[in-house]
Amino acid sequence: MAERETRDDLKPDPPCYSRACAIQDCLVKNDYQEDRCRKEIDALYDCCNTFYLQHGDDAKMVSCPKASLLRLKMKQRAKETRQQ
Repeated sequence: MAERETRDDLKPDPPCYSRACAIQDCLVKNDYQEDRCRKEIDALYDCCNTFYLQHGDDAKMVSCPKASLLRLKMKQRAKETRQQ
């Protein structure tokens, strides 16, 4: 995702909310098959990661998992992508 798009997603209150909503929309449209919403999930994780880099790992946001869980999920997804 482009850096500018990520910065724009940090502006609304709450930050990254539009990315979380995009995941829900995608899941509904695709009968809750997560593999079909990979792009939307990755976009949320990128947005959340940028948020934590700017505000610290102790920052809280309803749209994002805790920083430690986020990084674990990003690592797992990157590994899955390499294995495909």
